[in-house]
Amino acid sequence: MPEAATAAATAPAVVGDSEFDRDTAVTPRGPGVYDTDLSAGWTIFGAVNGGYLLAVLGRALADTLPHSDPFTVSAHYLSASRPGPAVVRTQTVRTGRTLSTGQASLFQHDEEGREVERIRVLASYGDLDALPDDVRTSAKPPAIPPISRCLGPEDGPAPDADQQPIAERLMLKLDPSTIGWALGQPSGKGEMRAWFGLADGRDADPLSLLLAVDALPPTAFDLGIAGWVPTVELTVHVRSRPAPGPVRVSITTRNLAGGFLEEDAEVWDSQDRLVAQSRQLARVRLG
Repeated sequence: MPEAATAAATAPAVVGDSEFDRDTAVTPRGPGVYDTDLSAGWTIFGAVNGGYLLAVLGRALADTLPHSDPFTVSAHYLSASRPGPAVVRTQTVRTGRTLSTGQASLFQHDEEGREVERIRVLASYGDLDALPDDVRTSAKPPAIPPISRCLGPEDGPAPDADQQPIAERLMLKLDPSTIGWALGQPSGKGEMRAWFGLADGRDADPLSLLLAVDALPPTAFDLGIAGWVPTVELTVHVRSRPAPGPVRVSITTRNLAGGFLEEDAEVWDSQDRLVAQSRQLARVRLG
């Protein structure tokens, strides 16, 4: 039985002691250099999930910088990452009283033994608990039915665990109004909405929000396009520390042109607070 399912059957995992925490762990080798092992459990059809990769680099930067919470993280995906050993190299760019900025890159070796850069990140970190409470917004939480009325992998044909191991590690319940693509009837609107959590019951934190914005099926599916949609660039803004409980994720795209589309995501917590936002540029395999 998968580790996540075993944990969920007993007691919910806690932040700092969960499969997600273990699989995003980094081990310092020297100043600004960290070893990590990318888990095959966060892949789909052999591709390592981009949000999971962002959380790995985000953890290394949290150890490098004097501030621990990601405020904004911008990543460029340079080559496809594979499960297995990797090295993260970080550099402090600037430190201040309320914000510090750093950069990080993840490297692996290719089949010829050459070191290849997979992803490069520039990020600013701060203290989410020190932010003022004043909120002035016109944003509204997405209208998603209760979890009991939403649909997950267990409500359809069983996913191939060998091809979609990440599905076993997520609690993902999709809004029924955004799953027409799964029935061969995509709406053409480019929308995805879902409840999101980790399968072992671990509550969300700033690092897992980096995963949440990239964990839903691609909006390209709702446009009637199937297949892999690799991320080119992803920027995430973490706005608040999420309250306990599952979060709601809404993702939309308005423009597919030249084989590229954008995805705009919002993440709302159980207290109806907008806790994260993101924009992603992705490539679509047409034809």
